Amino acid sequence: MKLGSAWIRLCVFAVAVALAGCASLPPPVAQTPTHAPTDVANTRLARVARAGAPATSPALSGFRLLPEGATAFDARLALVRNAERSIDAQYYILSNDSTGLLFLRELNDAAHRGVRVRLLVDDLYTSGKDELLALLAAQPNFEVRVFNPLPVHFGPLALRIALSLHDLRRIDRRMHNKLLVADNSLAMTGGRNIADEYFMHSDTANFIDMDVLASGPVVRELSDSFDDYWNSPQVWPIGSLVPRPVGDAAQRAERLAMLLHGALSSLAEPSVDVLGNTPVGQQIAAGRLAQTWADARVLADIPEKITYDNPEARFEDSVTQRTVAIMLGAQSEVTMISPYFIPGDNGMKVLEDSVRRGVRVDVLTNALDATDESLVYAGYARYRLAMLKAGIHIYELGGTLARRDRQLGDFRSSSGRLHAKIAVVDHRRLFVGSMNLDGRSARLNTEIGLVIDSPDLTAQFYTLMPARELGAYELRLDAAGALEWVEHDVDGSDKVIRDEPGASLFQRVTDWLLLKVVPEGAL
Repeated sequence: MKLGSAWIRLCVFAVAVALAGCASLPPPVAQTPTHAPTDVANTRLARVARAGAPATSPALSGFRLLPEGATAFDARLALVRNAERSIDAQYYILSNDSTGLLFLRELNDAAHRGVRVRLLVDDLYTSGKDELLALLAAQPNFEVRVFNPLPVHFGPLALRIALSLHDLRRIDRRMHNKLLVADNSLAMTGGRNIADEYFMHSDTANFIDMDVLASGPVVRELSDSFDDYWNSPQVWPIGSLVPRPVGDAAQRAERLAMLLHGALSSLAEPSVDVLGNTPVGQQIAAGRLAQTWADARVLADIPEKITYDNPEARFEDSVTQRTVAIMLGAQSEVTMISPYFIPGDNGMKVLEDSVRRGVRVDVLTNALDATDESLVYAGYARYRLAMLKAGIHIYELGGTLARRDRQLGDFRSSSGRLHAKIAVVDHRRLFVGSMNLDGRSARLNTEIGLVIDSPDLTAQFYTLMPARELGAYELRLDAAGALEWVEHDVDGSDKVIRDEPGASLFQRVTDWLLLKVVPEGAL
């Protein structure tokens, strides 16, 4: 960085801090509550959702795992393109890259054919998207709202945060949910946001993730959760925060088309996925989905969670607390997959108690060379020795190792990063959702997920796990009690590494210093 530009940035930051007390949200705007439609039985998606449902067990819901980015995005497009009454979309990140623009273009097309679209995004990463979101909200049948907005809606994220320092406690609490519901009949939830890197479209790094397609009674529960957020005081219409688009309807539509021009022009239809399923779009066209039917329940934080001053009140009845309670009931085995894993003292006690009861505990998270949050990784790293000594099995996904097994996706020349949030208990109960196993998910962010009681579905999940052996380092202690990383090669041989893969002295020192001042719960 040049000295001149450094001084300019420093001055801008100083001015921003000085002005921080001046930034505030406009007065709240009263909104008429709206809800997911219930008269959807005759829609195409409702008929497809009913096909194959067990007539003798109406309480069961249908599920399909979506481990691959291509099939997961195809499923989203299929739901949007086939919706007739309503589309409800709720995301933490919705980028204006080629993937995000295609998703928004499809939502806009649906609105123009008469489908009611409600788009709810967390406000933190809306920088640079104000005009786009406002133009979408100006289209017929299209509403856009943002969750827990920052006081400032201009400039890059760093400037917005600097101008909001007086309100930092509030804006540090975010809506991390990911949900898509079409015609209140089919729904998708899981770990994926809407951006190139979640669907194997990034040239540099792509995420390994998991979504679930659901039908049946749980869809109504997911819709209820969306309605709770949509109608909550924590949500603001985009039009109350940004300037109204100029021009008449035709001019606004033309400007919107220009902004959506960078969308992916076309996508090759994915082939049969790693679990042997044809694309969701093909199955909807054929009138029947390949699903596993099981008992399930929705775990969803309430939007008011972010308003509670007491951290323990935010943890009480949270998605994290209820998921941990399920793990505590394990009899034989718990598998935890989380890109950001910071157990904390309470989490360590849960893990250690489980091992003492004879439960095998496996943890899969990112290696240092795969993580996109090195500070969070440093927070996790200080627990590794204690976990290994307690008998917990740790695997770290390597950024380049992940390319070895196509079950994890086609990375081409990009590196792989874990982003899936999964817990499996006793090869029977499967959690898939947005929750990371860290303090932020437990006490700061809102989360959502599904707990599915299905040996068949967990068996499908475990068919993907051999990729862990090739795509991840297995951690263990050497004879002296020091950490070592074991790399399992495709030929069956093992390579033992004693220096942390991807670590540099500068990064270690920087993270160590930051960990001294950043509370663990804020990582």
